[in-house]
Parts: sequence; C-alpha cells; structure tokens
Amino acid sequence: MRILIVSQYFRPENFRINDLALRLKEKGHEVQILTGIPNYPGGKFFTGYNFFGPLFETYEDIPVFRVPLIPRGNGSRTRLVLNYFSFVFFACLLGPFRRLGPIDLIFIYEPSPITICLPALLLKKLKSAPVMFWMQDLWPESLSATGAVRSENILKIVGILVRFIYRGCDLILAQSRAFFGSIKRQGVNSSRILYFPNSAEELYQPVMLEKDAHERAIMPEGFCVTFAGNIGAAQDFETILNAAERLKEHPEINWVIIGDGRMFTWVQEQVSDRGLKQNVHLLGRYPAEAMPRFFAISKALLVTLKKEPIFALTIPSKVQSYLACAKPIIAALDGEGAKVIEEADAGITCPSENPEALAEAVLAMYNLPETDRNIMGQKGRKYFEKHFEREMLFDRLEEWMKALLSQRHKGAKKEVKE
Repeated sequence: MRILIVSQYFRPENFRINDLALRLKEKGHEVQILTGIPNYPGGKFFTGYNFFGPLFETYEDIPVFRVPLIPRGNGSRTRLVLNYFSFVFFACLLGPFRRLGPIDLIFIYEPSPITICLPALLLKKLKSAPVMFWMQDLWPESLSATGAVRSENILKIVGILVRFIYRGCDLILAQSRAFFGSIKRQGVNSSRILYFPNSAEELYQPVMLEKDAHERAIMPEGFCVTFAGNIGAAQDFETILNAAERLKEHPEINWVIIGDGRMFTWVQEQVSDRGLKQNVHLLGRYPAEAMPRFFAISKALLVTLKKEPIFALTIPSKVQSYLACAKPIIAALDGEGAKVIEEADAGITCPSENPEALAEAVLAMYNLPETDRNIMGQKGRKYFEKHFEREMLFDRLEEWMKALLSQRHKGAKKEVKE
C-alpha cells in the first residue's frame, strides 16, 4: 500500500506516530509523511529548523514533507491558535503541490488539534484516497476541559467543524473505547468506529542498569516517584505539588519530573516558592530512548490528569509506556485510565485533583515491600503484552487498511469488523 500519514507532529518530536510510520515501512508499505516544522513541546523550532525549513528530508528512508508553521511559543491561547491554523493553512496551500505521487490511503494522527484533518480531507478529494483517522483527543470537549476555549459560541462552531471532519473520514480509530459515545453523538455510525489503543515503542521494556550508569548520577537518591512527559495544564501539576508538600516530612521520597511543556516555568517557580527543591526534581527533557533507564531507577511511575469528564474517557499514552517497563504505577486519574491500571493490578489509583489522596497513594506505595512492588510491575507488563503489544496492534491496523481498500475498490459499503 502507498500510505500518506498526515500529522502536525513527527520526529524529532516524540510521538507514537513515529514508530507506527517506521513499522508500516518495515512491513513493506510505501510511506510518506506530511507534517510541520518541529517545535513541540518547547515552543521553539528544533535546532537545524526554522520557518522556511528544511521542507523535505527523510527518516529511515521515509520521505518527510514539511510545511511552515508558527511555533507554539509560550503556549498561550493566541500562540496555540496561530500554531494550529498556520499548519492547516500551509498544509492545504502547499500539500497538494508536493510530489506525493499516487496514494492508496491517507492516515491521520491527531493528538490535537482536530484541524489536522482538514488538509487530509482536501488531499482525499484530490487523490481519491480513503481516510483513516486515529483520534487521540476528543474535540470540542478537550478545548473546554483545558480552559483553552470558554465561549459557548466558539465551542458550537468547533462542534460543526468536528461533524464535518467525521463525515469526511472513512474510518475513525479511537484510542479509548469510552470515546465511542461522543463520536456516535456526532452522527457517526458505529460501523465506522474501531478501537485502536496506543501501544509503546519496542524500546519500552524492563532494563537492568549498570552500577556506573550515568542516569544514577542524575536521579536523586531515595524513593523516586517519576513523572515523564508533557508538563501542561491537563497534567494537573497543582495536585502533584500539593501532594509533595504533604510529604515534605518524608525526605527520602523524591518526586522526579522528566519532560518539558508550557507549564514548566510555572512548576519551576512553584517548587522554589514552596520550598520543595529537596523533594521535587525537574530534570528537563530527555530522548525517549533514555526513559526506560530512568524508569529502572524509579520505585514507582506517576500519571495524573485534571478532573474533567473528557479526561475520564482518555487513556494517557504514558500508561502503556509505564506498563511495558514493568514498574508499579501511581495514578491520579478518573475513568478509563484508572480502569486499565486497576484491571492490570499494576499499581495504586486515586481520584484526580485530590492531593491528600495522591499523597496517601505515594505513601502506601513507599510502605509496600519491594517484592510486592515488583509483582505489580510484572502484572503490568503481562497486561501490556495481552492488550497493547505493538506487533499485535500493528497487524490489526494493517488488516483494517487492507479491508478498507478492498471495500473501496469494490465500491461496497460493508462493515469492517473489529
């Protein structure tokens, strides 16, 4: 198959679409990428890039066509709007003129914004190719949940846009089963919705570190509870910091934060203002390849989200990475994310936005024997292998792609069975 992936984000930005693109190529498919200039999560263009390019490069022999965009900057509402719509504008303007060649199928990756779909739908018309839409975030729900948009009129307009996009997609792949209800309410028949959760790159697995590994010098000593990923509004760092304050009398418990994002400076200032420098350690951003090594030193891994109905429907992608590394998880989550961890018996969960409950969960994990924590981690790994294993999911996706193309060629409207 000749597959065009449309995604605002791609390597060197760290998203799951990088691994999926590479695996599709390894399976013998011709893969191309239409994406933007990398600037996530720091808000500045990566070294070697600027507004004007480079507009073409290759990643593992995969052609990568880039279009200009305005970087996220400090993540303010204005900058995010400019970032989102500049990608759509330039992708629609320049995408049709790139030497993409024949395309059998267009695959959209959407961790936000949903406007990523617009250039893909334009190319659908021009290339006469079906579209598969892998949805990571629900819109317009995620806009109101993060506080990015509060105007009911704007949310209604976004809702109209969402319905237009859904109508234009041949198949919608939801990363959480809990998304189905919202998608159906937008008029999508259930036969066009499939469950396709995130997996984790092959590099996410248990690691045995050398005694002199340099990560040991970077991590604090003691009982490390590690958060890895985007430092944004959705991740609810207010609750994390409030819980850390409650456990200040336990100096051996260290909160380790690995990552970057628009809330990084605020968190840094709060750590200083609250006198938490001995307890909360901001390590900055490291490549994905380093994460399993940091996890190996950690006693538990932390995932949090704000208390919003939309987030209760979501399975944060870091959950799969944590499970794959066989480490116990502490989760301040509601809904689907907490359900996965509880079903796996892979950690301790507590409600979102409850600092006291989070502090109690961390203390409970701290007081468990090492053997019990190891058992939790092993159960998590087994659950990952059963439900989220990479090759299993990619094989399933490939079969869906073949079925969609077969239907397209026959001109039939048969249901794709999960």
